[in-house]
Amino acid sequence: MMHENEIPTDSTLVRLLLAEQFPRWADLPITVVDSAGTENAIYRLGDGLAVRLPRTEGAVGQVAFEKAWLPRLAPLLPTAVPELIAVGRAGPGYPFPWAISRWIDGSHPATEPAQRPDDHRLARDLGEFVTALREADSTGARAGYRSVPLRTRDATVREWTARATDDVDAPALLAAWEQALDQPDWDGPARWTHGDLIPGNILVEDGRLRAVIDFGTAGVGDPACDAIPAWTFLSAEGRRTFRAAGGFDDAAWARGRGWALTFVSGIDYYRHTNPVMAELGRRAVAEVLADRDG
Repeated sequence: MMHENEIPTDSTLVRLLLAEQFPRWADLPITVVDSAGTENAIYRLGDGLAVRLPRTEGAVGQVAFEKAWLPRLAPLLPTAVPELIAVGRAGPGYPFPWAISRWIDGSHPATEPAQRPDDHRLARDLGEFVTALREADSTGARAGYRSVPLRTRDATVREWTARATDDVDAPALLAAWEQALDQPDWDGPARWTHGDLIPGNILVEDGRLRAVIDFGTAGVGDPACDAIPAWTFLSAEGRRTFRAAGGFDDAAWARGRGWALTFVSGIDYYRHTNPVMAELGRRAVAEVLADRDG
């Protein structure tokens, strides 16, 4: 349990929900997916399906959002995205809407670049993905969770930095944060962003980008937040390839560094409940501070 208000789930609950609402799938094998995801509990259903149950009320909106928008975005993107095939309702022991989607084969990229044989291929694929997403029609779309002005996170970053002083160089972090805040705000048209391009939301196959999943933070606004993978898992060399393929100008890239620093919040919050996310926060901060060239 990662959150105080989290709804517990297990395979038995999934079986009950299926039997009540989608009996045609109720006898398929159910396997817990080992995931560091913070918003949804994931279960594999048979060979070709996945069940996703929001952990908290705050994550519920993702179901309706993906049902409405991913069919529109999918044909415009160079890689696979989730395909929802059914939406469940609240049922015995579970109070929220939930989703069934097609299973996408692939693995999450290694968090250490040395474990990936060709960082440039993945970096280029990611850059092409964010470029294609950015160009999609944004009419009627919601604002993204991380495509808002960076300064809206100022108090949060300072609070969580104070809680992580044993893990990070707090003065250096805050100096880098101030540099990001000094950048001009985005003044262009609202652009589509994924907003959470971290290893757990990326699937690869043979070193290439296979799919981007979990659009819970997606929406429109400042595209700078999609620079996040540059510091959460790409190498310094891959970072340059990604920036070129993603078309980030100097100001957007600098704001993207700031968005990477916001992952400091996960260090203490997930310290005991989700070590993968806590370590991601440490890595993001360390990479930003080590990236002297910006």
